[in-house]
Amino acid sequence: MLTVNARCTCGPRQAFVPTTIERRDPRPGDVLIDIAFAGICHTDIDHAYSTRSKSTYPLVPGHEIAGVVSAVGSEVTRFKVGDRVGVGNLVDACRVCARCLAGLEQYCTRRVLTYNTIGLDGERTYGGYSEKIVVDQAFVVRIPDSLPLESAAPLLCGGMAETQEMLDFCARHGIGAEVEVINADQIDDAYRRLLAGDVRFRFVIDNSTLAKG
Repeated sequence: MLTVNARCTCGPRQAFVPTTIERRDPRPGDVLIDIAFAGICHTDIDHAYSTRSKSTYPLVPGHEIAGVVSAVGSEVTRFKVGDRVGVGNLVDACRVCARCLAGLEQYCTRRVLTYNTIGLDGERTYGGYSEKIVVDQAFVVRIPDSLPLESAAPLLCGGMAETQEMLDFCARHGIGAEVEVINADQIDDAYRRLLAGDVRFRFVIDNSTLAKG
């Protein structure tokens, strides 16, 4: 197991605090990612504040994850150490239903969300407000070199094939999200500003600041 720094909230509307979480050791098909940036999505606020009464605490949100591969499992063929990659709102699915086979994993009835859910292995999932994440290669996308990681993070929401196609299109045409990079101590303020509409660009967390506080 890997112990990594993260930011969590322990109840609805409670402040984010430094914590540590455990990530599994990479399995044969897994990719270990050093997270550089994590976008803040309004869905993060819904889960953190439990607006749908479905949140489990402690909660580590974040499903717009951009970073660099630091290790790969023995059966990984799609990525290598040093690759720039991203993870969206899915980290697993059944992979055998008609929706999965059609490349529509986001509609799988057994889909596993990046955080606030239970994986097919029975373990809780924790999101991108953390230093590292371990994900099966099938749910990792490649971020082209011409697309800055912080600008790519807010684009990472949703089906695997379409997300990769979108990233490649953005890279070819010089398109990226306009972002305001914040440090981890500013997460609560970013949430308040987002709810108040006091934001021009997408908030993106600099994950190198997670251990501070």
